[in-house]
Amino acid sequence: MRLHEYEALDIFEKNGIPVPRRGIASTTHEALHIAGEIGYPVMVKAQVLVGGRGLAGGIKSASTPEELKDAAEQLLSSDIKGLPVLKLLICEKVEVSQELYLGITIDGYSGEPVVVASTQGGVLIEETARKFPEKIASAHIDSTFRFYPYQARSMLRMLGIDQKLITNWTDVVMQLYDIMMQYEGLICEINPLVVLPNGGLIAVDAVLEVDDSALSRIRLPLPDRIDRIENPIERRGREIGVTYVELDGDIGLISSGAGLGMSSMDIIGEKMKPANFLETGGGITADLLYKCMDLIMMKPGLRAVFINVYGGINPIHEGAKGVVRYIQEHNVKLPVVAKALGNRQEETWEIFKSGGVHVVTEAATEKAIDYLYELVERGQ
Repeated sequence: MRLHEYEALDIFEKNGIPVPRRGIASTTHEALHIAGEIGYPVMVKAQVLVGGRGLAGGIKSASTPEELKDAAEQLLSSDIKGLPVLKLLICEKVEVSQELYLGITIDGYSGEPVVVASTQGGVLIEETARKFPEKIASAHIDSTFRFYPYQARSMLRMLGIDQKLITNWTDVVMQLYDIMMQYEGLICEINPLVVLPNGGLIAVDAVLEVDDSALSRIRLPLPDRIDRIENPIERRGREIGVTYVELDGDIGLISSGAGLGMSSMDIIGEKMKPANFLETGGGITADLLYKCMDLIMMKPGLRAVFINVYGGINPIHEGAKGVVRYIQEHNVKLPVVAKALGNRQEETWEIFKSGGVHVVTEAATEKAIDYLYELVERGQ
């Protein structure tokens, strides 16, 4: 779960990291009020859960109320990478002597945290690594022991910066490490970490992403994960307990596993376009499949539905009852094709057929998709 910048800044501040004065606004009037209290100039930053806001025009500066009004109106009526801007972070614009980068993430090979620092802040760290590898230092953390200030200082000396900056920077590294551990983070990042004219440091940006599987263990206050899902269909999918990702096609998909779903998407994509990825996981019930049908039918413009389920531990015959009940209650006219194999498959086929579902009994998913394609092309 990724936090909004303003949420991460609050956590950073509580843990001792210097951050700008700021406020959150959802209207132009609120933005003007906050800026009046902070004092101009200010930064106006769209709050959306996506990276690269600056490159997408989501960050602006304002030196007067008129400039702020224009910036706020423009951002609140826009979207960034497909996500609507509902909130703005209004914060003081600080004087910058230098921009640094500091981040902690999980190394994909070792599964352990790694600290990364750079004298080249304010840009993508991947770009810095490619163009200026000498401006990056890193340190791997052995989670059995934790991370200590001397290790941070040793890493920072590799960058060739003066001792005063190393001392201040080490404090921020250790505070960021504490946050990473407290919140079981996947990434905890400041870009840029600004050096002020007096030598002090201030985090003018904050990124914190928490491991979803750790949410039940974390006793610190966190926002509700479902509330921040922008897409209403994806939000509904999370509420009913399935994994749903909306795509740009028109063939609805229900699968009983991630691998089965991904392979189905690939095969559909050879002739058509999948409208979604949906996998139920274990524990199929009639009620769950009824809700899954309701979920995928929320997307306008569907041309057909493909159901690909396997009855190992899943009672697919019960799921078939839910699909049929939905079709009958909502008078679904779209072609629905099902491939259902495994436990009680013959019973499942008969239940599907009773509701007008086209059943493919062959094991190869390609055969079922070919049949689905023929139905769509014939308009049936």
